[in-house]
Amino acid sequence: MAVYAIGDVHGCLDSLEKLFNILPLSSEDVLIFLGDYIDRGPDSKGVINFLISLSKEYRCIFIRGNHEEMFLNAVLHGKDVELWYYNGAFATVRSYGSIASIPGDHIDFISSTIYYHILGNFLFVHAGVKPGIPLEDQSEFDLTWIRDEFIYSSDPLPGFKIIFGHTPFEKPLVMKNKIGIDTGCVYGGKLTALKIENMRFYQVECR
Repeated sequence: MAVYAIGDVHGCLDSLEKLFNILPLSSEDVLIFLGDYIDRGPDSKGVINFLISLSKEYRCIFIRGNHEEMFLNAVLHGKDVELWYYNGAFATVRSYGSIASIPGDHIDFISSTIYYHILGNFLFVHAGVKPGIPLEDQSEFDLTWIRDEFIYSSDPLPGFKIIFGHTPFEKPLVMKNKIGIDTGCVYGGKLTALKIENMRFYQVECR
């Protein structure tokens, strides 16, 4: 069994399909997606369809990103709608045709995402953690939105190596206790997967 972490997809279905064409997967492998499946890119609907289908073939863990958080706040609760649109919702709504056309199983899928996953001494999370705060006391906002305070911390959560997305880098950020694998796919960078057992990166160009 191998474990793969996959960085921010942001509606880039073609890149996601290309990445899965190069991953040497077996049926026992575990896939941990780090959030931000939707918004900004051209085919959020297609990405969610792909992930739902994939979850029927493999053990998949879907972390919640800030874009899923904004989606749920806006679509289910009518909250922070302008914030969501400011952050790329137009592309998501366009891919579905309208908010009213978003299938219930897609809303259920996004609702089922989780804020973090622990595997041994690895913590998988979308944005990071607030340094100095125990994991059980972390806020949902920090888990999905934090950036510089986490990235520049020398040891944000002692005892854990943190695998995260959210903040785009030209190439993966590899540090002693954190690895960032959002490599800016939606901005014309790359979509990155990390095989945890040997710390090998798999990447495809995003254009």
